Amino acid sequence: MTAQLWCFGESGNAYKAALTMELAGYDWQPVYVDFFNGEARSPEFQALNEMGEVPVFREGDLTLTQSAVIQLHIAEKTGKFLGSDRNETLRWIMFDNHKLSAQAGPLRFLMNFLPAEKRPQAAIDWLQGRASAAYKVLNSHLASREWVADSAPTVADFACCGYLYYPEPFGFDRAEWPHIDRWLDAIAALPGWKKPYDLMPGNPSDRAPKEDT
Repeated sequence: MTAQLWCFGESGNAYKAALTMELAGYDWQPVYVDFFNGEARSPEFQALNEMGEVPVFREGDLTLTQSAVIQLHIAEKTGKFLGSDRNETLRWIMFDNHKLSAQAGPLRFLMNFLPAEKRPQAAIDWLQGRASAAYKVLNSHLASREWVADSAPTVADFACCGYLYYPEPFGFDRAEWPHIDRWLDAIAALPGWKKPYDLMPGNPSDRAPKEDT
């Protein structure tokens, strides 16, 4: 049975779940959510997930929401990427959810997906400070190890990298964080890895104004 993942390419949280499935060799297919035209706020989507968020995973009678829950389900079902110490894996997933993606996601949205005249500079400055603190923790942690939570890749790696492959500028420059940079290259070298816009439908260029021809 092919699993479905409701997602869109711009979503780093959806990317965490999609990447986990892809690297685990899971049988899945994306279902595009037109987030920027309000589909996630529609009654139809909220009947699927009352939180109005992606990703949503469905396989048979099972429906799961929240990227970490989906990642852990895939890891436990396939026996891949859970790590030798589940608590350590969970610790770094929680770090990502609360400290890393929680800052990088809104920051990237404010800096790239709002009209320039509507971007709240004070909020952007505050989030950039918080995100930088999280990058510092992650970079220091990776100074003496190859992977985040174990001696091999785990879902914690695929959580923490969720927003760090996107091309849009949001205050993250890989060159400033050499250990993160090396780690991102290591993840990208795993069999099956794909960039977010290659793995899920939806791309900012899809919404770019079209020139008259």
